[in-house]
Amino acid sequence: MTRYAKILSTGSYVPERVMTNAEFDALLGEPVSDWLVENVGIRERHFMAPDQTTSDLCVAAAQRALDRVGLAARDLDLIVVATDTPDYLSPATASVVQAKLGASGAGTFDVNCACAGWVTGLDIAAKYVAADSDYRHVLVVGGYGMSRFINWKDKKTCTLFADGGGAVVLGAGDTPGFAASKLLAVGEYHDALGIYTGGARQPASPEHPVQHVEFVRKFPKTFNSDHWPPLIRATLEKAQGLPGVPRTLDGVDKFYFTQLNLRTIELMMAALEQPLSKTHWVMDKWGYTGSACIPMALDDAIAQGRGPQPGEWIMFCASGGGMAMAASLWRW
Repeated sequence: MTRYAKILSTGSYVPERVMTNAEFDALLGEPVSDWLVENVGIRERHFMAPDQTTSDLCVAAAQRALDRVGLAARDLDLIVVATDTPDYLSPATASVVQAKLGASGAGTFDVNCACAGWVTGLDIAAKYVAADSDYRHVLVVGGYGMSRFINWKDKKTCTLFADGGGAVVLGAGDTPGFAASKLLAVGEYHDALGIYTGGARQPASPEHPVQHVEFVRKFPKTFNSDHWPPLIRATLEKAQGLPGVPRTLDGVDKFYFTQLNLRTIELMMAALEQPLSKTHWVMDKWGYTGSACIPMALDDAIAQGRGPQPGEWIMFCASGGGMAMAASLWRW
């Protein structure tokens, strides 16, 4: 019997500390609130407490996903953590999550494709479930603790990034579930956006003690709108031949995108000739939570009664520093 990965449950976590646009007006000494709302769609964002770290955000989101499907942490066979703000350079944050959850039977590894990491991790996990019957329940969680890497004087970054966690639990079924994914990268922009201190290329040192996320050089403003439509269409085409897969994008019921910029999402839905009602956004209240943002948006849509219904087709599409991209098609 053919095995397909299915999304069994979702969970998300947002830290308590809220910082509004008005607070940034005061912090930066210039008005940024109206610009952020008009050009990005962000009104406020959440930051983790001093005693929290990325693994804590992951654990909180994961526990909610486990509770909703009625599983214990010991039922997990694999934990995949997508993050570019890990607890440590090494070992993997997934091992920390395993320990904190008490998921002693699960294997662990991290995925770092920056903000495309969760969709990439979802693709990997789905193929584990499909290929090996030992993997009955897999946790795929995105964690983003970018507040630890923010330069609070840089208005281009400190006003955007936030903290949070988002998770799904995958299980096996005999019908899709997972239909297809496609990954893409434009590596020439690897040095455009990121955290460039702390690795082998530039280890942290007295000369380079501070690690900040930064926009180093420009990449096209239309990067996502240029690359997402063909990536999405290629993913849908790749899935053709599986039972019930829609032949056109009109048959895709929900779209979940990287949650950096609401204007980009609006432009994307127009380019795909799809109504805005087919998507959902959370950057207005939670800021940009990177590798956690798509599962957080999915979970929030479900909580609001606007999530996917049984049998509906959903498309995830993400991009992040690198520039890495991923799209994935699923039946709910």
